[in-house]
Amino acid sequence: MKPTFVISSPFDTYSGYGARSRDVIKAIVATNKYDVKLLSQRWGNTPFGFCEDNLEWKFLLDLVIPNLTQQPDIWAQITVPNEFQAVGKYNIGFTAGMETTLVHGSWVEGVNRMNITFVSSEHSKQTFLNSVFEKTDTQGNKLGEVKIEKPIEVLFEGANLDVYKPLNSPMTNNNLYQSLNSIPESFAYLFVGHWMQGDFGEDRKNVGLLVKAFLETFKNKKNKPALILKTSQVSSSYMDQEEITKKLLAIKKSSNSKDLPNIYLLSGEFTDVEMNELYNHPKVKSMVSLTKGEGFGRPLLEFSLSKKPIIVSGWSGHMDFLDPKFVSTIGGKLTNVHKSAAVKDMILEESQWFSPNHIEVNTAFSHIFENYKKFIDGAKRQAYKSKNEFSWDKMKEVLELKLDEIIPEFPKQVELKLPKLNLPKLTKNEG
Repeated sequence: MKPTFVISSPFDTYSGYGARSRDVIKAIVATNKYDVKLLSQRWGNTPFGFCEDNLEWKFLLDLVIPNLTQQPDIWAQITVPNEFQAVGKYNIGFTAGMETTLVHGSWVEGVNRMNITFVSSEHSKQTFLNSVFEKTDTQGNKLGEVKIEKPIEVLFEGANLDVYKPLNSPMTNNNLYQSLNSIPESFAYLFVGHWMQGDFGEDRKNVGLLVKAFLETFKNKKNKPALILKTSQVSSSYMDQEEITKKLLAIKKSSNSKDLPNIYLLSGEFTDVEMNELYNHPKVKSMVSLTKGEGFGRPLLEFSLSKKPIIVSGWSGHMDFLDPKFVSTIGGKLTNVHKSAAVKDMILEESQWFSPNHIEVNTAFSHIFENYKKFIDGAKRQAYKSKNEFSWDKMKEVLELKLDEIIPEFPKQVELKLPKLNLPKLTKNEG
C-alpha cells in the first residue's frame, strides 16, 4: 500500500503559486510512489478554475478531497510559511520564499513547524537562514532566539519544454499575433509581471521606474522601439487597467517631451501557450525586468527559452538560472524597503532589496536596440543553459531523489494469518 500524500495548495488558481503548485503536484504524482490527494486553497483574490479551463491539468480535479478524515502519512503545503501547520506524520513545506533580505519571524516559526521546507532559490534559502529574531512576551521579557532549526532545501521552478520553446511558425491567425502585428514598431521590449503597491520607484517589480527609464532613453530619438507591458495590479478588470493607464500618463507627463516612444498594455489571463506565442512574436525582441527582488522569477526563465536577449536586475532568485555572461545584468545597491511597499508580516520595512543603477539601465536599453545581433549569441547560450538545467523534468528528478531520501518508512497494515490448529474431534456422548 502506498503512503498517503495530502497536498494543500492553490493549484486551481490563476497565480504564480498556482503554477508552482501544479508543477510540484504533477511531479509527485508522476513518481507513482504515493497515494496523492489534494485540498484546494485560495490565493489572495486570484480567480479559481484554472484546471477546468486548461484540459491538460483537469486530472488534478480527480484527486481533490473535501477535507481530511484521518491523519495522512505525508502532509505538504504550498504557500507562505506563516500558514504552515504540521498535520501529517511527516510534514513538508513548499514556498517561493521572500524577495528581500529578511523574512518575518512568523515565517521562521512556520518553517520550524515542518520536517523540511523547499524554497525556490538560493537567495530565498539564505534570506531564511539570515533571519534571526529575539522573541519577547507582551511584558517585554525575552523568550529566546527565533531562527531556522529545520532543514531548508532549494527546489527550482522548472520550465515546461513542451510549451516554452522557439516557434518555427508563429500562430499568425490568432488575435494576439494580429494585435502585435498591427503596431508600427518592428522592435519591442517586453515586461511581464504585476504592478504592485508602492510609490514611484518603490514597487517590487519596479514597473514605474522601468517605464520612466524607457521613455527617457528613447524620447526625441528618430528611431524608437516600443515597450509592451503585460501587467495588472490585482485583476484584469477594466477598472484595474484604468488605474494603470493613469499611472502611465503621469509618468509620460513627467518626461517633459511630446516626442515619446509608444507603450502598449496587454491585459487578461493568458494560457501558457499564449505566453509562449507572445515571447516568440517577431516584434518582441527582448525582455526587461528591473525587479527589486524575486523568489525565483519564472517568466524570465520561460522567456529565456525563446533565445532572445534579457535585461535584468543583477540580484535575487533569478540569478540562480540567468548567467551574467549571457544576459545584460544591471548593477545597483541594496536599499531599505519603502514604507509604501511594505506588507504587514511579509515585506518588512527593516529589510532591503535591490535598486538598479539608472545609468546602466539606459545604457542597456540603448545597446540592445542599436546592436541587437551582438546579443543573440549570449541569448542562445542562456536558452541552452535553461533548457538543460532548469526544465520541469530536471526539477522532478531532483524532487523525487530528495523525497526518496527524506521520507521515512511508515507502519503498514498486515493481514493477520492465524496458524491452523489440529484440535481433537468432539463426538456426541451417547450415555
